[in-house]
Amino acid sequence: MSREAWVVVGVVAVVTLVGAVVLAIRVIRTRRLLGTLGVSGKVAFYGALLYTVLPIDLLPDPIYLDDMAVLTGALLYLGRLVRQRRAANRPLTGAPDVPADPARSRRHVP
Repeated sequence: MSREAWVVVGVVAVVTLVGAVVLAIRVIRTRRLLGTLGVSGKVAFYGALLYTVLPIDLLPDPIYLDDMAVLTGALLYLGRLVRQRRAANRPLTGAPDVPADPARSRRHVP
């Protein structure tokens, strides 16, 4: 292989490594949500991190595209779980069973 080809391979390896590290950091930041995400969220979190750090991959380790795909999939799944949990815990505004805020409904009469 020529010198230019090795430079291209090295640049691609560094770029994919940086991408994988950025995605891993984003997945790690979701750790605070694990208590509310249940077992499937924990499996997605720890599974993605283990796949990233273990040496057995679909592609050789200098190419981190498969690691990035697994981390992105975990982020998408965890994000969906978070949105579902927030939607389930958020009361509907304007629903008849939700009492109105008494401080806003009172008029100031002098």
